[in-house]
Amino acid sequence: MISAQDISSRFALDTQSVGKLRLQAKQDPDAGLKAAAQQFEGIFLNMLLKSMRDGSPGNPIFDNDQSKLYTQMFDQQLAQKLATGKGIGLADMIVKQMSRQTVAPDVADKTPVAPTEAGKLPLRALFPQLVAPAPTVAPVSTAEKSSAISSAQAFLDKLLPHADEAGKALGIPPHFLLGQAALESGWGQRQILAADGKNSHNLFGIKAGKSWTGDVAAVTTTEYQNGMPQKKTELFRAYSSYAESFRDYARLLQNNPRYQAVLGQGGDAAGFARALQDSGYATDPRYADKLTRVLNSQTMRQALVG
Repeated sequence: MISAQDISSRFALDTQSVGKLRLQAKQDPDAGLKAAAQQFEGIFLNMLLKSMRDGSPGNPIFDNDQSKLYTQMFDQQLAQKLATGKGIGLADMIVKQMSRQTVAPDVADKTPVAPTEAGKLPLRALFPQLVAPAPTVAPVSTAEKSSAISSAQAFLDKLLPHADEAGKALGIPPHFLLGQAALESGWGQRQILAADGKNSHNLFGIKAGKSWTGDVAAVTTTEYQNGMPQKKTELFRAYSSYAESFRDYARLLQNNPRYQAVLGQGGDAAGFARALQDSGYATDPRYADKLTRVLNSQTMRQALVG
């Protein structure tokens, strides 16, 4: 088996090192991920040193092509030695981030945090040019994956008729509405409950303003002011059914002029998510990114195809 030390002894741009890194990724994905992250940190440090050299006026008397080549080789070796030693923490951060994939992002500011499905990203996601098609670093067990998808499948199957009806009224693909409901409710696992534990059926985090005359549910939630999160207790609308929740959401978008841009997005998932954020639907500055990830997630795609 190829050792990480053998790989790290060569610079990442060395073609022999690339081949060994590819082989190690197949033999030992976890060690391959660490080695690839160290190589990435080495490349980053080398670029940093190069930028510093380029910003220096140098010595016009002693500098020549040979000295510049020697300096470049020295910087490469220095960068690699730093990266494979204690480093600057970049490689460790990459390993930590790439060793887990979030399927369902955090829920919006109005609801608790959504549950996630733990998983592993392929090494080629970090260095696509280094790794041929290979298994994921540490795939989730079949039972665990099936359980998560089954939960999402049940959630979507239950709500699809209501999303289809509301989508036709709004001119928006129904799975866009299902994705937003999944984001706001954590795929139905973290719904807004009244004080007595009764389900509010509020799938879209719609608050109860002065004009609302129906039932309400008081919930402690996170709102963002000037980009900073703050805990607040807010009143949310409570419905008798999910069908009523979808109908009220459709009325909100249809009757409020601020959401007209949302209705004109057609089949553009990212445009739909961005228009919602720009219209002020949520105070979370990352709302559009979170919603787009849900709409494009593997969980959503697999659940929609059954």
